[in-house]
Amino acid sequence: MSGKMRILASLIVIAIVAVALGVFIIRGPGPLDFAGGKKVALADYRAGKPTGVPAKLEKASLIERGEYLAKAADCMVCHTKPGEKDYSGGLAFKLPFGTLYSTNITPDKDTGIGNYSDQDFLNAVQHGKRNDGARLYPAMPYTSYTFMTDEDVLAVKAYLFSLPAVRAKAPDNTLSFPFNQRWAMIFWSAVFNPDTRFAPDTSKSPEWNRGAYLAEALAHCGECHTPRNLGFALDNRKKFGGAITAGWRAFNISSDKATGLGNWRDEDLISYLSLGHAPGHGSASGPMGEAVDHSFSQFAPEDISSIVAYLRSVPPVPSPDLPATTAPAAPASHRDGVTADARGKKVFASACASCHGWSGESPVSPMATLTGTWAVNDPAATNVAQIVISGTKRHTPDGALPMPAFGNAYTDDEIAAVANYVTARFGTKGSKLTAKDVAELRQQTAE
Repeated sequence: MSGKMRILASLIVIAIVAVALGVFIIRGPGPLDFAGGKKVALADYRAGKPTGVPAKLEKASLIERGEYLAKAADCMVCHTKPGEKDYSGGLAFKLPFGTLYSTNITPDKDTGIGNYSDQDFLNAVQHGKRNDGARLYPAMPYTSYTFMTDEDVLAVKAYLFSLPAVRAKAPDNTLSFPFNQRWAMIFWSAVFNPDTRFAPDTSKSPEWNRGAYLAEALAHCGECHTPRNLGFALDNRKKFGGAITAGWRAFNISSDKATGLGNWRDEDLISYLSLGHAPGHGSASGPMGEAVDHSFSQFAPEDISSIVAYLRSVPPVPSPDLPATTAPAAPASHRDGVTADARGKKVFASACASCHGWSGESPVSPMATLTGTWAVNDPAATNVAQIVISGTKRHTPDGALPMPAFGNAYTDDEIAAVANYVTARFGTKGSKLTAKDVAELRQQTAE
């Protein structure tokens, strides 16, 4: 080999190594790598069945099993536009570089998935590939669904195909260049989609493995609660450490004792997942409220307990922008405590105090209590502002009181003022939102 060829070959090797190293650094660990135990193929696991449906549904029909799994995977929320037929798509996801619209997954042959074969459906759910060969954007969480077994994916398909076909074409996406180049998802998926099925960990309990399958493959908790890396994939170095998703803050659900779930009691976690409320910790709103209403509240009790067992094992990841402890109740009288923002206090007095109380302890419903919630203790006030803008309408538990949306009743400046007042009075540190911040938050929420 000539000297020039050796130099060229060396440069090629160096380039390949550099690219591989860069990919490794950006991609990071997988979602279950933290556990460190021995993984085995599902067929070789002898301590129970961590996949599929709970024991009480094992003998149910394929469609009934698929319904449970579809709810566990929270399919309806993302594939249903408010006011439209279930699963008919059209829900907007506003991103910094444009808007994506969810697709119709009813069995309509023209605008839905009625022409999908079993293999087509597996390709879409596990590999992010449509039946026409085009690549799906990872707003569809196929990098999590890839851990689902073929059996479970096809059960979901059977359920979806049992539903009425709805003719509804989703609007065209409005992504800017280069994000509108679907073909580029081939390379993204090659790097960031593990494309592998769930492998149980023999060093962990059957309950842990069931919880891992539910949280990682079906409920895809990391898609909202894990921050993103430079490639917009999940950064599992900070697994479950919290992130901003769809304009809302998904808080830290790692085992960190100060800013995560480490100090929550098991019964609090079970209550929050099952009902969307835990005394002393607040109520679920926004995307998490939807996840509870349409997904977690439908889980069998033993599946909720399995998720709790799994969450307990996730290494602690601190949230340095949150306080070490939440603030206690505020004074009962509006004359005492924080009164610095007169505009915010005026809005709170007219629209909020009757339900939330001046102390933060609601006189109406425990679900309206502000004391102890991360939303009011977050100095960014992201969720406080979003709840004021959008309100919250919960379906679980029965009799849950909705909060009306005030986005059209108050200006951006007034919403910023009341958010700053609420965080200062009921939290540890007041936020400093501006009208511009609120306007940007409005733009980030789905249509």
